[in-house]
Amino acid sequence: MIWLVAFLSCVGLICAEAPFNHNVHNQRVIGGHDAKPNTWRWQVSLQFDSYNDGSYYHMCGGTIVDSFFVVTAAHCILSTDVSLYRVVVGEYNLYEYDGSEQFIRMEKIIIHPDWNGDLGKGNDIALLRLANPVYDNGYVAIADLPYPGQMLPHGFTCYITGWGLMDYGGSVPAILQQAPINVVEHSVCSQPNWWGSIALRTMVCAGGDGIISGCQGDSGGPLSCFTDGAWRVHGVVSYGPSGWCNQVSKPTVFTRVSSFQDWIYSVIQSH
Repeated sequence: MIWLVAFLSCVGLICAEAPFNHNVHNQRVIGGHDAKPNTWRWQVSLQFDSYNDGSYYHMCGGTIVDSFFVVTAAHCILSTDVSLYRVVVGEYNLYEYDGSEQFIRMEKIIIHPDWNGDLGKGNDIALLRLANPVYDNGYVAIADLPYPGQMLPHGFTCYITGWGLMDYGGSVPAILQQAPINVVEHSVCSQPNWWGSIALRTMVCAGGDGIISGCQGDSGGPLSCFTDGAWRVHGVVSYGPSGWCNQVSKPTVFTRVSSFQDWIYSVIQSH
């Protein structure tokens, strides 16, 4: 099943140099537009130093869920060597130093114990334990999460954010992108002409209109939805169709955060 999501493989396409080794290979929310600065303050850029030479590349998104923890997709973890990673919080323009960023090393990677590399089996979630805590500089925030087990109704509008490809094989954004994206309930997403049996109840489907979708580089990033009086992160970008990202009846699929909250909190409390 991993080949269904070749666009989410986090293979680098472009790198650019900027202060603090702001090197990024990047990919973008399709159908989106520039987010306003300091809007999605729980959004993280997970960056990887593939040659261990101090040049970092944006590979995936992530979400701040605790001052010491970031949640991302398990398939974003290319190596268990924590020295090759950093997270950047307070990020906006990947190619420039905005003054709002915090560059933080990782101390530990905790992948969900039931993740087996098969995206169609689910459990595509991991927690990153930071070496130093995120501090409140006015540009970051710990994400609110949904209620355990909460499922969103069909057509509910959320937002996908990230630095993913703007179109398949297309241009790369410097600035964080956002796009409204509508939830596709499980009874629809699991139909044979949609995602069929690999759309599980532990996932959230959104999009599938052929216009708006996640794409390469958005993996691990948040699906943010305004529910119960607050913006809450309901999903972690997991997979989508190979080739063109914005295909009709092939929505972006997210790991459903409300299905994994017990695990998230247990990891945070035990580490």
